[in-house]
Amino acid sequence: MIPSRRPRSPRGSGARLRTEILDATTELLARAGHSDGVSIRDVGRVVGVSAPSIYRHFADKEELIEAAVARTFEDLYGAMTAASDPAVSGMSRLRDQGVAYVRYALDHPAQYRVATSPAEAGGAVDRVLSSGAFQLFTATVRQCMDEGTMNRGDPTPVVLELWAAAHGIASLLIAKPFLPWGDVEAVANRVMASACIGHAVLDIIGETPEPDEVQQWLDRLAGE
Repeated sequence: MIPSRRPRSPRGSGARLRTEILDATTELLARAGHSDGVSIRDVGRVVGVSAPSIYRHFADKEELIEAAVARTFEDLYGAMTAASDPAVSGMSRLRDQGVAYVRYALDHPAQYRVATSPAEAGGAVDRVLSSGAFQLFTATVRQCMDEGTMNRGDPTPVVLELWAAAHGIASLLIAKPFLPWGDVEAVANRVMASACIGHAVLDIIGETPEPDEVQQWLDRLAGE
């Protein structure tokens, strides 16, 4: 059933209409699973406005999709922030934030898939480095460096590696849910703990050691 045309909005309600447009876009993206399945006309039909009303808030479909995706990253940041306990170590916070990232992706698979899909370089959708989630990861990596559990230096490469671990397990859990994962929360926890602790261990042993070097290091620890 096609929604009836909404009545003319009162003066000053533009911000509310913009929010409704974004809500509708997010809902349609979740249903379609990709931006190609969403059109300005579809959004207008859900909200009950004409295309020109949408164009007063967003220049084109690309800008609308980017705004909806930016909102997804904001929600992701909120989920990761809520999982951050300032009373625990930086390493524990890093693990918890990674698990929260995976949990959010599993709870919002369609939005997450669209938000992390390929985009043209420079587009707002692909501005990962400026997202709140990336900045939160970065601040926590810096805390680990300050606490001495990671070598001091540029945190960006470390964050990208940890982001890859979180995105990798989240994407697999979404794409292949029928594999024998067991408890997905436990899987996410183990993957993120391994990524965090593994990075700290590699910093102790040295730059990109060979597996045999790691084994020798473990043997020495066992003999002490």
